[in-house]
Amino acid sequence: MVEKRKLKERGHWAKKSEFLLAVAGDIVGLGNVWRFPYLCYRNGGGAFLLPYLVLAVTCGLPLFLLETAMGQYTQEGGITCWQRICPLAKGVGYACQLIELYSCMCYIIILAWALLYLVLSFKFQLPWASCDNIWNTDNCIAIGDNLNWTRQMNSTTSATEFWERRVLSISKGIEDVGKVNWEILLCLIAMWIICYFCIWKGVKSTGKVVYFTATFPYVMLLVLLIRGLTLPGAMEGVKFYLYPDFQRLLGPQVWMEAASQIIYSYSIGVGVMTVLGSYNQYNNNCYRDCFWLCLLNSGTSFVAGFAVFSVLGFMAHVQGVPIEDVAESGPGLAFVAYPQAIAMMPLPQLWAVCFFFMIILLGLDTQFLTMEVIITSVTDMFPTILRRTGRREIFLLLFCVFCFFSQFIMVTEGGMYVFQLLDYYACNGACIVFICVFQCLAVGWVFGADRMSEIIEDMTGSYPNIIFKMCWKYVTPLLLLVCFIYSLVDYQPLKYNRGYVYPDWAYTLGWLMALSSMLLVPGWALVRLCTLKGTLRERWIHLCSPESTLPIPQEQKVETHSLTSAV
Repeated sequence: MVEKRKLKERGHWAKKSEFLLAVAGDIVGLGNVWRFPYLCYRNGGGAFLLPYLVLAVTCGLPLFLLETAMGQYTQEGGITCWQRICPLAKGVGYACQLIELYSCMCYIIILAWALLYLVLSFKFQLPWASCDNIWNTDNCIAIGDNLNWTRQMNSTTSATEFWERRVLSISKGIEDVGKVNWEILLCLIAMWIICYFCIWKGVKSTGKVVYFTATFPYVMLLVLLIRGLTLPGAMEGVKFYLYPDFQRLLGPQVWMEAASQIIYSYSIGVGVMTVLGSYNQYNNNCYRDCFWLCLLNSGTSFVAGFAVFSVLGFMAHVQGVPIEDVAESGPGLAFVAYPQAIAMMPLPQLWAVCFFFMIILLGLDTQFLTMEVIITSVTDMFPTILRRTGRREIFLLLFCVFCFFSQFIMVTEGGMYVFQLLDYYACNGACIVFICVFQCLAVGWVFGADRMSEIIEDMTGSYPNIIFKMCWKYVTPLLLLVCFIYSLVDYQPLKYNRGYVYPDWAYTLGWLMALSSMLLVPGWALVRLCTLKGTLRERWIHLCSPESTLPIPQEQKVETHSLTSAV
């Protein structure tokens, strides 16, 4: 009895709002600000919304509900929930955690860059606005110069030189590691410390932190949106953002990119929703929650596009260049294009602080919730060891230290090349799509789409629409399988800044990281089928049968009670 008292209970969200804010903080992240607007502009403007909405309904929402319901039903993390649902597919859980581990080491570097920009934004003159700094070259053109810099040979803007020569101190290639950037290193240490104390007490501390980190970015986004729309040239930027080009819908590339954006921004396929849902009470209405959260995600992406492209339209107006010459995606938008536009505004320091503070909060939510997913999943595997008083905090500290030293190479002069390699191959793309396909097959066919629908009805009181069952069994896995095959057929090797080509060994390393997660899915199933005792049929039935320790749906409880009374 004394030993049992030392074990902490797993716990639940203190309030429903904590779950909603935690999920909102995770799914509304940097992808909404620096990825969706660019994809929308590049793939037909307003016409891109059609494939985006179709895939949100057929892939995003069904998987979002599926993962949340799995966690809420089993009350387990991203690995042990599969032991309760379908032991054969437990490799899906391991694969998700490995991708999350890669993401932990990759994502927080962005926060370190943003923190350095935030600190330097308080200077009297923004350091990326001029060319009279020691890191600038003779080809530098200051932002204040009213020159058509994009059409001048060998010219670079002061914002680009600040990013590449001051912040990154970037080397000539991945094989040239170079020196450690001590400013980025200190910013990285600061972000790890913040993330540690955000989740060190588990769901109790995480639930309180999200009240600020999940809501304040909306205030910043609203401020930047209003400011952007009042700038000269803003409407031209909005037109470029939404101008419909319906011809683009005929090509498969648009649909593939819409699918990748849905998976990326909805945080599906990596076990996040399973873990966050597992802290809900059993009778929480996750069916209704998923509709509102998905609507919030897509709505935020759409609104963020106005904030981004209104500012880019202003920049194009001032520089006298087409908007396509200033439109960027990813780090190029957050650390070059947008800071460059901010430097052209009145009171640039104020808008720089607002923007980078928003970037930090958007990324911080995603980062510490990704850490929470891994810590919870591992803790649920070894509850008697890691739920003892003080053990979680020690394990979390060791995890942070391990990730920090594993990513140490990313704060060197060649770190940007490593960051892109990890982000392109290990954290996104084909590996997550592959996992989502097997997740649908395991739940839709092995565990049973009808059984999952009955469970959701028992938990929420609402039986899911038949569309969800059709998606879990047929539509979603088929569409994602097509996306996976197309991504392999149309594979484009990673390049840095559209010019630098990685050496062959780097591409090999990237594919090994991608395969490291994908192979865990069939690998786990084969190992378990070969090591269990009994005939092949007996082993198959055992691995495809859910554990009997799960909560009994209410209908079954009534039937069991009636049978007992009759006896």
